[in-house]
Amino acid sequence: MERVKMRILKHRAEKTVFAIFKERGFVEQVTDEKKVPEILEGQVTCYIGFDPTASSFHVGNLVPIMSLAHMQRHGHRPIALVGGGTGLVGDPSGKDEMRQILTYEEINKNAETQKKQFSRFLDFSEERALLLNNAEWLTRLNYIDFLRDIGVHFSVNRMLATESIKIRLETGLSFIEFNYQLLQAYDFWHLFKNYDCMMQMGGSDQWGNIVAGIDLIRRLEGKQAYGVTSPLIMTADGRKMGKTEKGAVWLDPQRTSPYEYYQFWINTDDRDVRRFLALFTFLPMEEVEEYGKIRGAEIRKAKEILAFEATKIIHGENEAEKARDASKSVFGRGEFKLPKLQMNGEGRQEIDSAEDAIPTTLIDMEKISEGIPAFKLFETTSLCASGSEARRLIEQGGAYINSEKVKKFDELIKPKDFDQNGTVLLRAGKKKFHRIKILDNNLK
Repeated sequence: MERVKMRILKHRAEKTVFAIFKERGFVEQVTDEKKVPEILEGQVTCYIGFDPTASSFHVGNLVPIMSLAHMQRHGHRPIALVGGGTGLVGDPSGKDEMRQILTYEEINKNAETQKKQFSRFLDFSEERALLLNNAEWLTRLNYIDFLRDIGVHFSVNRMLATESIKIRLETGLSFIEFNYQLLQAYDFWHLFKNYDCMMQMGGSDQWGNIVAGIDLIRRLEGKQAYGVTSPLIMTADGRKMGKTEKGAVWLDPQRTSPYEYYQFWINTDDRDVRRFLALFTFLPMEEVEEYGKIRGAEIRKAKEILAFEATKIIHGENEAEKARDASKSVFGRGEFKLPKLQMNGEGRQEIDSAEDAIPTTLIDMEKISEGIPAFKLFETTSLCASGSEARRLIEQGGAYINSEKVKKFDELIKPKDFDQNGTVLLRAGKKKFHRIKILDNNLK
């Protein structure tokens, strides 16, 4: 057994990060099939840009973030570039309409929040990784000088041939968006010149922008830079990765709780389990391949591993364990056992249980005393997007309260339906749970 372990460790040590990227599914295109693997055998500085268009990253951002993490784990220096400058323009790539232009204040606030999330993946100590904001140089550009020094190197004909621009020309492309490629190319040149950054990485929709930056570096510096793109991830049923009926799955626990995050992963389509284990966890590929072989009912185990590992990376091991235990409490038994309340030293209510990870809504006693229609509760907790959707769910027999099927959409839920802890559990379908708890003002 020890010999087998030694062979595996030796095999891992011999792998370059490019080999890791290939076997895990991170590579879509490279600008030089021969040279890129060669330079990655040494030590390079690479970067990926992230426009701060939201106050949090979501699951759809994980592939590029994981790419940087793998680069660092193999001895390279990654740069996470926050697009405080380019975010003021808006990248047209992958969009069929113009992005909403945010204010300086919104951009800066979003950028600060994203910085914290990067630290879950990258070690920024002693410049092992760099976190930069392109607003530092882009907002200082003189437009006339920029046109003369940088714009002169760009062919409009070539830009129009770029796939992302060609697509947008059909629906309308603003002049401000047309400038985006020049700004991103300038970023690459700036990082190449000032930080010895030889490689830009990104999604496949960034190919044209990356190539433009490489060409600008060649023209201005007479040197060669490189690019690697990753595929845009779609689920097996054809949906965009990270999108659900409720919207995006966020990395911010205030927007998507650790429990909901865990549930997103554990509900992965069977066909996607092996691929997602490779992309969204740091498990060795030997383990990933073994889990990928599981079929039938046993695949639930592989999904639990995926959900736990993915949640641990973002929210930490403790929250991942709580989410896993809560999930097992809900799905592992015929009945759900609600946790008991206890008082902490400050006189507040606490639930000393992993089941506290389940999304909970507090409600005043006076609001529930006369009764609330069942469909209203399902709408209020966002188990259903609207009252009409909640009615349909109930009429189709998919709504449950405390494991009992709701028979009428306007059935009144009253204090008698709550347990001794003032708690009731709602379920929509087989997998969506939410807890309602009466707020005891005497215990606040």
